[in-house]
Amino acid sequence: MVKLFILCLFVGLGAQIVIATTQRTDANFNASVARPAYSKNSPRVLLDEAHNNTDTSTGTYAPFSDLISNDGYRVVPNVKKFSKASLTGCAVLVIVNADGPPGDRESSPFTDLECDVLRDWVYAGGSLLLICDQAPFSAAAAALAKRFGIDLTKGFTIDSIHHNKDSGDETELVFSKENGLLEDHPIIRGRNATEQINRVVTFTGTSVKGPAGSVSFLKLADTAKDIFPADRKPSESGEAAPDPRQVPAVGRAQGVALSIGKGRVVVLGEAAMLTAQVASRGFPFGMNVSGFDNRQLALNIMHWLSGLLR
Repeated sequence: MVKLFILCLFVGLGAQIVIATTQRTDANFNASVARPAYSKNSPRVLLDEAHNNTDTSTGTYAPFSDLISNDGYRVVPNVKKFSKASLTGCAVLVIVNADGPPGDRESSPFTDLECDVLRDWVYAGGSLLLICDQAPFSAAAAALAKRFGIDLTKGFTIDSIHHNKDSGDETELVFSKENGLLEDHPIIRGRNATEQINRVVTFTGTSVKGPAGSVSFLKLADTAKDIFPADRKPSESGEAAPDPRQVPAVGRAQGVALSIGKGRVVVLGEAAMLTAQVASRGFPFGMNVSGFDNRQLALNIMHWLSGLLR
């Protein structure tokens, strides 16, 4: 994942300033698990690498892969198109930032048949963790998400109130017990008090809306907004660039969980929250940021998807 850190400065609805930095996986991230959830009968986890995924088990999602492996899961890279055969024996399928081919990255990398296979597999008892950042990734995943009644936007999400004040970045959103944006769910409660989630931070993502019956466990506040590119391009006459569009994100989320048939689905609108990286300017982002429970969130999500949490 080449993550964009976006600093949004507005004068009224003024110009958007975008600052991009590169990053690397945090080699010092502690992926150990003191008491693994599974010591035998390890659930098989497929981490998708067959759909132009920017995040892989040996790349930027290595911290996530290492963490859940140490918790007793058996992580296997998926290098095939989805089919009944390729999903046989899989307990949890993880898809992170899949996108279309170069030049058409917002197009779906999943065929209609693959989307149907995944829907039927979940209804029959499979569990899916679908993670995507803003477009092109959210646009590329939109057709698959709709199979489960999930709506994704193309824009990125800001909140002028509920963001990480230490960074000053309005796209770095904070969900906490204190601000009321962690909705009650087994993922938030964990198995005991030591696994309870109290604070989560996300890093430049998009918003998600689930169907009736879903739980927005990372709920966006009424002050959150989705930022979209302007409807028109600057004119050739030298006219100033048009303002980006701001759309209220009321009723939306960056983390949604739902049960469908016999299966379960979690959709996250931001990918860095479940990895551990260091930006070129030297600061950490992801599960390695102190004062937040992202590391435990990753474990709790997997525990719910594999049926350990009811």
